Amino acid sequence: MGAVDQAFIQAQEHRPAKSSSTYAEGIPLIDLSSPDGLVSEIGNACKNWGFFQVVNHGVPLEKRQKLEDSSRKFFGLSSEEKRKIRRTEKQALGYYDTEHTKNVRDWKEVFDFVAKDPHLIPASPDPHDKELLEWHNVWPQYPPELKEASEEYVKELEKLAFKLMELIALSLGLPANRFHSFFRDQTTRVRINHYPPCPAPDLALGVGRHKDGGALTILFQDNVGGLQVKRKSDGEWVTVKPTPDAYIVNVGDIIQVWSNEAYESVEHRVMVNTEKERYSIPYFFNPAHYTMVEPLEELTNEQSPPKYKAYNWGKFLMNRSLSNFKKLNVENIQISHFRISKLADKLEGALSINN
Repeated sequence: MGAVDQAFIQAQEHRPAKSSSTYAEGIPLIDLSSPDGLVSEIGNACKNWGFFQVVNHGVPLEKRQKLEDSSRKFFGLSSEEKRKIRRTEKQALGYYDTEHTKNVRDWKEVFDFVAKDPHLIPASPDPHDKELLEWHNVWPQYPPELKEASEEYVKELEKLAFKLMELIALSLGLPANRFHSFFRDQTTRVRINHYPPCPAPDLALGVGRHKDGGALTILFQDNVGGLQVKRKSDGEWVTVKPTPDAYIVNVGDIIQVWSNEAYESVEHRVMVNTEKERYSIPYFFNPAHYTMVEPLEELTNEQSPPKYKAYNWGKFLMNRSLSNFKKLNVENIQISHFRISKLADKLEGALSINN
């Protein structure tokens, strides 16, 4: 990517500390093969961290390694070759190397594909626009095995995702299958991230601070590491130490809304370094585009009323995706825009001023 230009430079308050190597003590490591106390472990992890790691998850190691190996071959191609399948605003899948997070360019290149092809999505964020688009995966000519490796991998990750959603449902006192119907026409997406060495890791980030807008993220990161989580207890950025053959799981904004904030989505970011390239593969488990996201009725009552008004997931997703392609003058849409209590607080404040 060459020397660091202004587009990559984070604002002073968001730059990584030069000594930012504190490993996150206490992020739960959960053995999915051990049934004793599993539901409560998952619930505590979601409540206290929003992040946890899982081992004995059932995903065959060879499936992930096959995808990892073919990904390295793809990112080893020339820029000219990779850009033959470059993403556009109309074709939002494939290769991309100029993505922005919070309006600052990320130090990375990515390859995106969807779990279900074709993939139905609203044509625009406009709530009155009923047109749908079909997104189709685009695959490079080389390496030829990337397509098969990707398709095999997502089948295994989907099994894990449903298992985790069942455990999360049980931890909230809901039936295990409570979330299943939302994912019948899922908009699940997979990203392969490549973070090249960066000459100024104290100025730039692989991915800037953000929360995941979907339901659940299941991440594989290589042994280089770099993922940082904003610890809920004190707001400090702490590094998630790579654990061999573990997946890192975090709840997204949708679970925060469904659970009426029993569980919260947590900010995270990715550090880069001067010497080693890094690879990661996040699997974003997302519901159907037509899903109206709102607190579940079973988790609200008079004492705990809904904290969010309903919003359409597909429209939310399209609004978010626009900011990936260009720097905007405002921060992109967040679930906070749909939070009822904040709207009520503003109204109450206005009334008190008038009185």
